[in-house]
Amino acid sequence: MLSIQVDKNIIYTVAEEKLTDEDYERLIPLLEEKVRSYGKIRWYFEMKEFEGWSLSAMWRDLKFDFSNNENLERIAMVGNKNWEKQLTLLMKPFTGATIKYFDSSEKDEAKNWIKKIEL
Repeated sequence: MLSIQVDKNIIYTVAEEKLTDEDYERLIPLLEEKVRSYGKIRWYFEMKEFEGWSLSAMWRDLKFDFSNNENLERIAMVGNKNWEKQLTLLMKPFTGATIKYFDSSEKDEAKNWIKKIEL
């Protein structure tokens, strides 16, 4: 299950349990619309009792990430499991975004970081 909130070019998502193709049917059009509107987007991705992706959902996620490599400016990954932290490290070579992992106890810091304007 995926809950989604939007604030201009920042997409806030909370992933619970396993993400499915249906979650991405809602998410991908929203991300594409925000890319068209803003050019660069930022993504807050919180994992809560997260179990990963169905195969088709993972494929849709990867396909979006690769085709929008230059449009993802910053990604905050928030979780509390070691494999979630490792996932963040694995993603770094495959995205042009600045990507950073935060422990679930650092949610506020992650939200501040995702909003921060670089001079």
